[in-house]
Amino acid sequence: MAWVSMGHIGGVHGVLGWLKVISGTVPREALLAYDPLHLKCDGQWRAFRVEAGQIHGKSLIVKFAGCDDRDTAARLVGCEIAVHRGQLPDPEPGEYYWADLQGLRVITLDAVELGTVAELLETGANDVLVVRGERERLIPFVQGPVVTEVRLDEGFIRVDWDPDF
Repeated sequence: MAWVSMGHIGGVHGVLGWLKVISGTVPREALLAYDPLHLKCDGQWRAFRVEAGQIHGKSLIVKFAGCDDRDTAARLVGCEIAVHRGQLPDPEPGEYYWADLQGLRVITLDAVELGTVAELLETGANDVLVVRGERERLIPFVQGPVVTEVRLDEGFIRVDWDPDF
């Protein structure tokens, strides 16, 4: 099963089973639209239905069905939140889910392999590929001038990047 990480449980909120959720979606409240959400706790995935949720400061607070007290909620703190890949809508042409880019090989225009995408960072101006190979490189994910080609089906990203940089 292909899981796409969407955030994690950061803590409890109150005494009625509400949880503080650190969302990895943009906007953060988009996480609430997925039904069910899956939590990975102690190495096991379990499906949870969102009973209620709202923005609370820089995070969300969420109430899962069946999670009605602070003790039950506390057992979920630290759990990863994910959805099945099939729950996500298809991206628009030229747009990509971060999860689809992770693990792709990164190759220069001159066919020099720089490594693979280990993770992505959000900087505000543009996203950044963290490429790990013989060393780590931070490459802006700017389509056109830097990222010239993304071939998900062939497992690579082509970049206009100096391998010595």
